[in-house]
Amino acid sequence: MWAAKFFCGSTKMSRIGKKAVPVPANVTVTLDGQTVSVKGPKGQLSWTLPEEVAVKQEGGELLLSKHVDTTRAQAMWGLSRTLVSNMVVGVTEGFEQTLELVGVGYRAAMKGEALSLQLGFSHDVEMPPPAGVSFATPKQTEIKISGIDKQAVGEIAARIRRIRPPEPYKGKGVRYAGEQVRRKEGKKK
Repeated sequence: MWAAKFFCGSTKMSRIGKKAVPVPANVTVTLDGQTVSVKGPKGQLSWTLPEEVAVKQEGGELLLSKHVDTTRAQAMWGLSRTLVSNMVVGVTEGFEQTLELVGVGYRAAMKGEALSLQLGFSHDVEMPPPAGVSFATPKQTEIKISGIDKQAVGEIAARIRRIRPPEPYKGKGVRYAGEQVRRKEGKKK
């Protein structure tokens, strides 16, 4: 009852969607119908907006608005603004994710472009980088993943972490930099 009363007739404004996306001087934005293409010093990205959302360029900013007044349009408005903003940041600065390896004998090394991981299995795990993503290993226990697409960088970081997630008793495994692993107490004798 409460949800139906609260979410029907969504005339609310999106706090995120109504913000303008600033476009730096060294970035070129091309609007082709519902497709937004962003080209900058690090590369080019494009994305097609949902039909509920419209975009227009005014000066050095991109403004997004919704066509219809539905709950889905409300959600897509904020999501679209965030994705377009991430594209602009990606082609100018790029994104980076850092992973740490915790455990005796856990190591990472580069084999050409691919990442080779020793994580306590009987074999090394080889991870080729997807398009637009690069790996670096400044230390044997640290992996830096960088690229212009935030979603691709986060996805490959999650895939690497999923190979050997941190276990709760000793904390061994692959974790994000700065991640706090909840530890359990072992058996009492």
